[in-house]
Amino acid sequence: MLHLSSDLSGPKVTPLKDSELPRLTIVILNWNGRHHLDGCFESLGGADYERAKLDVILVDNGSDDGSQMHMAKTHQWVRVIQNERNLGFAGGCNQGVANANAPDILVFLNNDLRIEPDFLRNLVAPIVRGQAHAAGGLMQSWDGTKIDSAGGGMNFHGIGIMRGYKKPVTPEYEQPRWTLFACGGAMAMRADVYQALGGFDNRFFAYYEDVDLGWRSWVQGYQTCYVPSARCYHHLSSTSRRVPPERLRLLQVRNPMLACLKNYDDANFAKVFPVMLALANRRAFLASGIDREGFRIEKMVGLPKVGRWQDLRRRLRKARAAKQPIDKIGAADLIAIDDVIGDWKHWMGIRAELQAKRKRPDAEILRLFLRPHWCVEGDAAYKNLQADLSERFGLNALFDGLESGEDPPA
Repeated sequence: MLHLSSDLSGPKVTPLKDSELPRLTIVILNWNGRHHLDGCFESLGGADYERAKLDVILVDNGSDDGSQMHMAKTHQWVRVIQNERNLGFAGGCNQGVANANAPDILVFLNNDLRIEPDFLRNLVAPIVRGQAHAAGGLMQSWDGTKIDSAGGGMNFHGIGIMRGYKKPVTPEYEQPRWTLFACGGAMAMRADVYQALGGFDNRFFAYYEDVDLGWRSWVQGYQTCYVPSARCYHHLSSTSRRVPPERLRLLQVRNPMLACLKNYDDANFAKVFPVMLALANRRAFLASGIDREGFRIEKMVGLPKVGRWQDLRRRLRKARAAKQPIDKIGAADLIAIDDVIGDWKHWMGIRAELQAKRKRPDAEILRLFLRPHWCVEGDAAYKNLQADLSERFGLNALFDGLESGEDPPA
């Protein structure tokens, strides 16, 4: 079993020789991203990798922007799987894997990135050499001036951290290291390991499916490394910015909770879950826009007059006031919370199945979080709540000495 060094330094990576190149299936998702396809596939077509060992699949999730016709005309060497509707990132990737041609290693790439010619060789090198079971590359902004992701971590209730986000590429980010997860937009995993883990969780649809898969892989005895020499360049959030924010928010609140529910061991889940639930409730209230003062009986001045007409008017006013407007972001938070606690028996069954496969204790994984105590809200009451609950439920002791000093996302 791998024991992590205190600085999380990972295996040194040397490029693969031609004789060492494994068979790859590369899965790329597309949803109305025609404007990105040429940049992605032209760079992939220029990869320093034997073409006969590349099986490239584009899974199109119901695009209506002409992506399919463009691929058929311009990039005929790519296999295209056409869906009538959007299956999400997780479902689309799993569909691509199900149609793979017996690869040694699976590679997942976003459609809105371009890769360096040696990206694939470097990315899969530690997997080929048995140093890791999965790997993630260095994702930079499209112009190469800033980092999008140099490995990943999270806080104690599952909110993901892209290491180095929006920072320049300095020497500290050019060193290989172990990482909790590899970003799903630029990662590789041994094909048999992916199958053993069950792949991305379709229930996540999108967002945090890579956090869950990476965390789950560590729990089950595998390991993921960050490979800085595998460089690519990314148009950040080019698809998600076109989706209504409340639909994204639901996933961004629910899925971290599900990842925690699935992957903490029993003792630590009992500590984390009540704190996580309280903080999620507080965030929902902050986002709701509800004026609490209108609900307080102590703020009432007198009572309505009693009489036939007065009583009718009172009942009409009461009927009009019976519904409380709520901001869509706050509503999304409440739905996300209910998706978890409203189907509790179902999720506990899934948790039990996964925990039965545990091969590595939490004590060997928690240092990979990087920023377990990162507070995601600036509200003073929220900060005080997190600090007090963390102390009362033993989270400060659990993560003592494990803060890496990495900056959280901007």
